[in-house]
Amino acid sequence: MNGIRYPEMFSPKCFNEALEYQPKPEDVIISTYPKCGTTWIQNVVLYIFRKGKELEDPTDFRYMSPFIDMVGLEGIEKMPRPGAIKTHLPYSHMPYSPEAKYIFLTRNPKDCCVSLYYHVRDDKGYDYWGSDFSEFFELFMTGEVLYNDYFDHLLDWYPHRNNTKVFYTTYEEMKMDIKRVILKLSKFLGPQYIDAIEKDNAILNNIVLYTGFDYMKNLFDKLYESERKGIPDHQMQAGRQYTYNFKNSLNPPDNIPEQIFIRKGIIGDWKNHFSADQNERLSQKFLDKMKGTEVLQWFPLE
Repeated sequence: MNGIRYPEMFSPKCFNEALEYQPKPEDVIISTYPKCGTTWIQNVVLYIFRKGKELEDPTDFRYMSPFIDMVGLEGIEKMPRPGAIKTHLPYSHMPYSPEAKYIFLTRNPKDCCVSLYYHVRDDKGYDYWGSDFSEFFELFMTGEVLYNDYFDHLLDWYPHRNNTKVFYTTYEEMKMDIKRVILKLSKFLGPQYIDAIEKDNAILNNIVLYTGFDYMKNLFDKLYESERKGIPDHQMQAGRQYTYNFKNSLNPPDNIPEQIFIRKGIIGDWKNHFSADQNERLSQKFLDKMKGTEVLQWFPLE
């Protein structure tokens, strides 16, 4: 739709609403390429807004940080505020407001490629079970994957990284010093959030705890377990119901791997998957596409 390849399991109506959405001045929109740390930054923003208060129920995450591409306007209308809206749309396709705030996150393309492979292989909604990594690698190289080419998506956002209404970071920076990212992001989101952290160090410690890998993995394991038993009534948005029904219509084989949404959360897993030729080819594409940009310093090629 509008030149963007999106998952067939998404409601076309909801995806079109995402493309046409007109942001409100108080909106905070998280825009990433898939599998670049989206869920992690969503949780960081959520717990900054909550000033370190733990979620009462894991399923609350779905409506407190809605995925507009999947659930459309209904998700935003039901979102408690302050809240953050998630999208994978590139800058050029996302309605922009100079008054809203945007969070842009990216990741080493090699790790992104590996993570995206497992994501589409193990989520039965993509109808991609039984594929191997070498097949997916070729699709990633040509940009024939969901949300199109990784590099084009990054280059679309890159010129806006220093806009005062845009906060950008990398997955690697978050792994290196999550406290520093939390403090910077709290300041970006509003004085009330950074002031709360500065007055009570327990808030920062709680945000770090509740956005840590082990905690998030446990939370999302519970979330997916509950969804396999049926979507809770308060999350039964039309877009999510569309996806739920689509997945159940595919009749996948019984032996496909169970989806693990938060898989490893490490840097450098690509080294366990790439051949020497694949490494060389993606490195060359990275150098060609990112020529003349600061991105060349963001990620090590080896």
